[in-house]
Amino acid sequence: MTFLDHDRFCDEIIRQTELLRGHLDGADLSVTVPTCPDWTLRDLAVHVGGAHRWAELLVRTRAADDVPEEQVPGIAGPVGDDPAALDAWLADGAERLVKALRDAGPEAEVWSWAWERNSGFWARRMAHETVVHRADAAGAVGAEYVLAPEVAADAIDEWLEIVRFAQRTEPDDSAAELRGGGRSLHLHATDTAAELNAEWLIEFGDEGFSWRRGHEKATVALRGPLTDVLQVFYRRLPMDSERVEVLGERELLDFWLQRATFG
Repeated sequence: MTFLDHDRFCDEIIRQTELLRGHLDGADLSVTVPTCPDWTLRDLAVHVGGAHRWAELLVRTRAADDVPEEQVPGIAGPVGDDPAALDAWLADGAERLVKALRDAGPEAEVWSWAWERNSGFWARRMAHETVVHRADAAGAVGAEYVLAPEVAADAIDEWLEIVRFAQRTEPDDSAAELRGGGRSLHLHATDTAAELNAEWLIEFGDEGFSWRRGHEKATVALRGPLTDVLQVFYRRLPMDSERVEVLGERELLDFWLQRATFG
């Protein structure tokens, strides 16, 4: 479930891509990205732009099955090392994706790897894919990283849904270990309006974990500005950062962060 609509996700794909391009402008694209140490900044940009092109092809063709990457035109990025060409390629990919998503509308049937198989899933997924990798780029170049609170809150919702989906469908995924009754984790944003309800309770059970929005006492709590809470939850910011506060059993939060993955 999401409280943002299809058009907002489309808008965010464009906005987050523009901000990502701004982080790359004038940067050394050969530097290593600290939060993705196998990638340079250029690798990061190509990953994002390639994901946009892959999703665009899925949505535009109303794909009934997965499409291998080698069948996606232009997915490897522009030839050569010209930063201007990379910038134009990123912008073009985002614009093409958003056009396909707007033309399709949120309910068009499209293959996905997840619990929803429609174009609305891809609008949300690509918005947050760009959100998280913009955090990587901002960290690599020392740029400020802030999100609109409703976008950050939805990104946490989506990440919880992804990890729960992985737990239920991928028995070999590390998310399968997120179980065991009597323990809980609370996320608490300290800088948002009450109507946003930017608090989450994650409860571990014998069959896995469940979650809901709300303020409740937990085994461990992660508190701080919403964007920073999101970054810790995405593992883009360490939980011992001075920008957040951890109250209670820190080991449980670390246990979650080490296993809340997918793919």
